[in-house]
Amino acid sequence: MNREKYSRQILFQPIGAEGQEKLLQSKVVIIGCGALGTAQANALARAGVGRLRIVDRDFVEESNLTRQLLFDESDAAENLPKAVAAGRKLKRINSDVQVEGIVADAESGNIISLVEGFQVILDGTDNFETRYLLNDVALKLGIPWIYGAVVASYAVTLTVLPGRTPCLACVFPKPPQGMYDTCDTVGVIAPAVAWAASIQVTEALKILLGREAELHGALLAYDVWKNSYQAVKLRRDAQCRACGAREFIHLEAGEATHTTLCGRDAVQIRHREARGLDLATLKTRLGQFGPVRGNEFLLRCTLDGYDLTVFPDGRAIIKGTHDPAVARGLYAKYIGS
Repeated sequence: MNREKYSRQILFQPIGAEGQEKLLQSKVVIIGCGALGTAQANALARAGVGRLRIVDRDFVEESNLTRQLLFDESDAAENLPKAVAAGRKLKRINSDVQVEGIVADAESGNIISLVEGFQVILDGTDNFETRYLLNDVALKLGIPWIYGAVVASYAVTLTVLPGRTPCLACVFPKPPQGMYDTCDTVGVIAPAVAWAASIQVTEALKILLGREAELHGALLAYDVWKNSYQAVKLRRDAQCRACGAREFIHLEAGEATHTTLCGRDAVQIRHREARGLDLATLKTRLGQFGPVRGNEFLLRCTLDGYDLTVFPDGRAIIKGTHDPAVARGLYAKYIGS
């Protein structure tokens, strides 16, 4: 261990030299590498957490750069997948850390393989569908996970210890109903992201170091602009379908083809089984309809007025519509159903 690199952290009594050694042997998986995920990954890598797995389905765009701190303009220009760009940056930040970037959409068919064997799961996602899935898999496998969400200047986080604390389904039995704010409708500011990620990472470090008695034990919420803070103590719901009855409906759900609204005037198309597309062949096919740009990780083009991004596993993001039927039609027309 390079003690000088971690010297200030070792001086912090709750960590010390023994704790630093423990962190270097620790394993954390981050699901989602947007604003929260990049802040989490940055802090964990600098802390010397020995193995980080980062899972994200998306690619870097210029609109990400105000708050997604592992990316720069060159990543956006190259259309790099976020997991790839983050992995490259983190390896330069701390060579002690083994970083694995996985370009994939976390869903019921792959989530167990993505998180199994890790000590903590960190939530860097942007939708309740995936968070309920994380909650289910964490409870099933007995892995602590830390929920986090940010919109505008408001941030919230909750630490879940399976079988010991309230889970996400205890707190939110159902996802928010009706219209609600998103980062794409009301925006988001980086300080709110930083607050949530800081709490999530601190909780993760406590778990990795075996200091669970020092976890905050509440649903924490803070509006950094309005200066309003809440810490809500919760109790487990004995009737909870997830941690009570252990009905993991989100792990068991799924169809052959799944569509997800990405919240940014876009629809995602994914297949339960990876299709293994040959991007070079697909680039030639799509090239007859207009310019196609991309790299080894994805292709991008504009077709019929919609922006299409295709990944090697057959997944696609169609930008310019909220209608899954339109997205599926475009996918079938140019890629095949």
